[in-house]
Amino acid sequence: MSGTTLPAVLRVPRADRASSIGYFLRHNPRMIVGGALVLAWLFIFVFARVIAPYDPLKVNVADALLPPGPAHWLGTDDLGRDVFSRVLVGSQVSLRVGIISVAIGFFVGVSLGLAAGYLGGLFDLLAMRAVDALLAFPALVLAIAITAALGPKIENAMIAIGIVAIPAYARLTRGQVLAVRAREFIVAARTIGATPLRIVMRHIFPNVVNALIVQATLSTAFAILAEAALSFLGLGPQPPDPSWGQDINYSQRYLPNLKWWMSVGPGLAIFSAVFAFNFLGDALRDALDPRLRRSG
Repeated sequence: MSGTTLPAVLRVPRADRASSIGYFLRHNPRMIVGGALVLAWLFIFVFARVIAPYDPLKVNVADALLPPGPAHWLGTDDLGRDVFSRVLVGSQVSLRVGIISVAIGFFVGVSLGLAAGYLGGLFDLLAMRAVDALLAFPALVLAIAITAALGPKIENAMIAIGIVAIPAYARLTRGQVLAVRAREFIVAARTIGATPLRIVMRHIFPNVVNALIVQATLSTAFAILAEAALSFLGLGPQPPDPSWGQDINYSQRYLPNLKWWMSVGPGLAIFSAVFAFNFLGDALRDALDPRLRRSG
């Protein structure tokens, strides 16, 4: 009947979802703080050239080496370029590298881990030994070697950081798949004739995605730091394009002369961006892990 209200039991799922979101936010204030910091950097990433008060490439020798003040919040460098504007526009390089390299590592590593964990056997053996070979090298050293071999370009830095991120995703995904594939609902899906691809994508992947979200957030922080290290060594964007690591390397020669603001600006940017993604990743880990929620 049109005037009959639905039984309360049918309204529980929607109410539960709303209350779960409210409970999630109320009991995870770090999520709000970390999310706000990450959203702030993403806003800067998108609108950096709009909100930058000066052209980051414009040379104005008359304003060279000005200390921080009302006109230039972070001062100017030896060519009169506004440091604050270069920090804002430099975020587009660092965050773009972070997002794209994490996407590369996520797609390749998760695909490899899902296949190795579900198929097992010889494929699992060969895939994991290849992953172990990548893990034999320190991640940053391997990224430097790959970028140096491919050439000092921002695209090559993305590829290098993405490659060194693959082992973490592959091993994490494989471990999660091994824990899930023997459970009753997976056995039931096999029994009714579901294809392996459907089982992996519809039943296994949704049950391992929480850990992968946390790993992606933490990997973004590492990618930003790795890009800064590569740029510092001259293997990232080339002058005069702004880049946090490259600008720190360029300005370090002025530190003995107490021209500290040229290094402090990009240094604080690296610190705050890495802190934001690490903070959000830790909050997500605590919130998405049921064991940590119960212990809390």
